[in-house]
Amino acid sequence: MFNEQVSIVLSGEAGQGLDTIESLIIILLKKSGFNAFLSREFMSRIRGGNNTSEIRVSSAEVHAFVDKIDILVMLSPQGADRLEKRLTPATIIIGANVSVPAKYAEMGCRVIPLDLEEKLAALGGSIYTNIIVTGILASLLACDDASAQELIRSHFKAKGDELVNKNLVALQQGVDISRELAIPISIQRDANAAAKTALSGTEAIGIGAIAGGCNFIASYPMSPGTGVLAYLAKQSKEHGIIVEQAEDEIAAINMMLGAWYAGARAMVTTSGGGFALMTEGMSLAGCVESPAVIHLAQRPGPATGLPTRTEQGDLNLVLYAGQGDFPRVIYAPGKFDDAITLTQKAFDVADQLQIPVILLTDQYFLDSIGMTDQIDFSKAAIVNNFIETSADYQRYALTPSGVSPRGIPGYGKGLVCADSDEHSENGRITEDFAMRVAMVDKRMRKLDGYNDVEPELIGNKDYSTLLIGWGSTYGAICEALKLLNRDDVAFAFFQQVYPVPSSAVKMLEQAQRRIVIENNATGQFGKLLEMETLLKVHQKILKYNGMPFSVEELVERILGGLSS
Repeated sequence: MFNEQVSIVLSGEAGQGLDTIESLIIILLKKSGFNAFLSREFMSRIRGGNNTSEIRVSSAEVHAFVDKIDILVMLSPQGADRLEKRLTPATIIIGANVSVPAKYAEMGCRVIPLDLEEKLAALGGSIYTNIIVTGILASLLACDDASAQELIRSHFKAKGDELVNKNLVALQQGVDISRELAIPISIQRDANAAAKTALSGTEAIGIGAIAGGCNFIASYPMSPGTGVLAYLAKQSKEHGIIVEQAEDEIAAINMMLGAWYAGARAMVTTSGGGFALMTEGMSLAGCVESPAVIHLAQRPGPATGLPTRTEQGDLNLVLYAGQGDFPRVIYAPGKFDDAITLTQKAFDVADQLQIPVILLTDQYFLDSIGMTDQIDFSKAAIVNNFIETSADYQRYALTPSGVSPRGIPGYGKGLVCADSDEHSENGRITEDFAMRVAMVDKRMRKLDGYNDVEPELIGNKDYSTLLIGWGSTYGAICEALKLLNRDDVAFAFFQQVYPVPSSAVKMLEQAQRRIVIENNATGQFGKLLEMETLLKVHQKILKYNGMPFSVEELVERILGGLSS
């Protein structure tokens, strides 16, 4: 009997409709009042290969990936090969019209073969397998029948009544099959879950951009960052967003800078390889003091690396990108509501301080789907920080804050002169040494007035061991901390990774042992903390095989570190 939680993994080829099952089930779970979290991993294939999705359903909130597989649903013959190490004798394997190798039954797994040939032939082909599986899962998880049927009608409405009706039949066939499987699942509902919003990390970044007043995005497609471009394209008419698929990343970042120059609120979305091409544009933003919002979705490098997998390997890239010294801010959300609010904040900070602000996410974060509370933006005002210029306007006027009044062409009588060479206050090229020093100092003063997003401390305030994480490691570390159940261990979560927040030193100083947890090979954030705070990181828990941390492995590796 699965009472507290259950972990269900779908395994199939690209093109078999896993995405449809995922999107339908996660909405049904929310509507039915269940806490759920879905994570995905893909092979770099258009068709074939093997992709998996993990759906966790729990009586409590869940926000992380686990190794344990309670129920495996195979949609392709090789659906269990890559998952063998995660299977246990308690795992139930459902073969959805595929043959399950005998070795899994010999391991002790309960194997349930489903022959769907007749049903699929009557419906019109194997294309309906995913909806039958949706019906099986919806029934096993006690999702609301009426909601399931309405969701099918809504999902397939545009394809006509015939397809809607066939999919309703397929759904019911799945429900009927589930009643014969004798898989006891009884997860307690959460009264608050139905009121929450189910969304992906990609959607969270897009929603935050809209809340921040984004009205222009230029990008060149590069996974896993392309989803943000696609999401804003879908929302473009309703929210007045100009969407441009540029010819390359160099063009994209320069289009964004041009849009800010003209008075828009603009962003780009890319991945590490794409951002590498944008570094000159990044430096241009620093010199011309242009706002810039850059979303970088990390994946394993170097070069093409593992283009559909996850990693946190690009912190150093964005931290040091661009020739010369100029200020920047880097955010790394770990929760979906953080992604919304930090993306909104990125536009405000970029506009107010006239600097680049980078949002660091990764494939795991963007492609996961979870539940989050709705955020009320009704009272949030979008303030454009530019002025109507006078005839004697100076674009780079020296100010105590380092922030000069920003004008835009055509709004006022002044000339808005921007130049990538070093310049005087009016924007004209200069080689005056004193002016050069004054301009560098002016630009570097901007962060003096910036208010940090301070790290969040989770756990006992009287800790002696401090776990340190950033970005998408949040959920797994939180859950591991809960399972450790130790009063001497706490977790410092950094959603602002640069500048290192002012409270970090005090938080780190208290700990006798500091353990950094990162999805990269060198502990990039740990090294940054050591450099900025002069405090030693005692242990690094690193992972860089293209997969996120699981809760179980973190518990094991943290305990190993505590005992050493």
